[in-house]
Amino acid sequence: MAELEERDDEGLNERLVQDILDAVEAQDSARLTSLLDPLHPADIADLLEQVAPEERHELLILWKGMDGEVLSEIREGIREEVIDTLAPEVLAEAVRELDTDDVVDIVQDLEQPQQEIILSALDRADRAAVEKALTYPEYSAGRLMQREAVVAPEHWTVGEAIDYLREAEFLPDQFYHVILVDPRIKPVAYVTLGRVLSSRRDMPLRDLAEDSYRTFHPADPESDVAYQFNQYHLISAPVVDDDGRLVGVITIDDAMNVLDEEHEEDILRLAGVGDESSISDNVWETLRQRTPWLLVNLGTANLSAWVISQFEGTISVIVALAALMPIIASMGGNAGTQSLTVAVRALATRDLTSSNAARVVRREVAVGLINGLGFAVVMGALGMAFYGGSILLAAVIAMAMVINLAVAALAGVLVPLILNKARLDPALASGTFVTTMTDVTGFFSFLGLATVMLL
Repeated sequence: MAELEERDDEGLNERLVQDILDAVEAQDSARLTSLLDPLHPADIADLLEQVAPEERHELLILWKGMDGEVLSEIREGIREEVIDTLAPEVLAEAVRELDTDDVVDIVQDLEQPQQEIILSALDRADRAAVEKALTYPEYSAGRLMQREAVVAPEHWTVGEAIDYLREAEFLPDQFYHVILVDPRIKPVAYVTLGRVLSSRRDMPLRDLAEDSYRTFHPADPESDVAYQFNQYHLISAPVVDDDGRLVGVITIDDAMNVLDEEHEEDILRLAGVGDESSISDNVWETLRQRTPWLLVNLGTANLSAWVISQFEGTISVIVALAALMPIIASMGGNAGTQSLTVAVRALATRDLTSSNAARVVRREVAVGLINGLGFAVVMGALGMAFYGGSILLAAVIAMAMVINLAVAALAGVLVPLILNKARLDPALASGTFVTTMTDVTGFFSFLGLATVMLL
């Protein structure tokens, strides 16, 4: 037992993973259960994502203690496979433990037969709540909220609320506010549990209401919900229908999950590997996500190659240009990536808006020019020292460096701004456009200047 507690403190580690796989190979169900039970559901989800598909299948068949929280922690890419593998009775027991928002998160990406398996395991009220949530648009507050909420009449005192909480047959596993409602079940305020527990019994709940109170509509985009939770430091917030009546509540853990997923998607899209890439994907899934962007990159690379081919005569006369071209392109690409990363992140957090866009663009151009001038001096000196000592060649290198770094900085912020204005995801295509602009500008300016000044 001491060994298991020590491992639980450490979380998932290589030794524990190997012990689990050994238990699976030996078909030792008791040993497997003793190893998995102390682990946090997130660690078990990580384990299922890390092991090979065959090992994952054998583990799920052998293990009878699947927790619903594990299903909600597993990445979408393998969740369907896990659900297919689980015995119906094991799956039913697992989903019964979950809040309705977690069930919605699981079933919304499944095919109809799998959805029905999970829905049939719920009691009538929970099933109705989940089916209602599925009628709301994807990525909306209605999909994010849970039906379970703690409410109290607005005229109650602290004592009445505490007595109710003690006697209630059912309360959510986690809740942070007591929502105050009027006789028509319209929320009017909320009170934190901390203030309820620290106040006198005769204190009216309305006198303890929080200033941060705000509500959401089921159709509100989940990105707006997550932004407001982060911006205004919300812990939970009621969701109301068109008539202002309470239909659910969104808690901070769900809002922060949205932010985390959005940030992860932005990183993956910037790298051109799709927005759902995972180490658990098989070869064909990985190819499907990456190949389209490699094809796009092939097209842009051919455009750059075409620009270079227009100066074939110049390069044949001054061979040193061929060695210097990659330096100009690489510096521009890195400068563009720096501006692009900052801009995409600022758009995601809504720090970059139409009101400050002009100032940010001016700043990036200024940074690009200053960097360009600084590195122009460095490259000019290197050009004279190592490539024939020509002052004109050094001048060409310096001028091309200034032009390309300025254009790169400008493109890095303008491209995502334009895509965002066109209601396209800035993270999805910005990298391709910025790289193309820096490569084409760098090669054209460098070789064009060399043609004019050196021949």
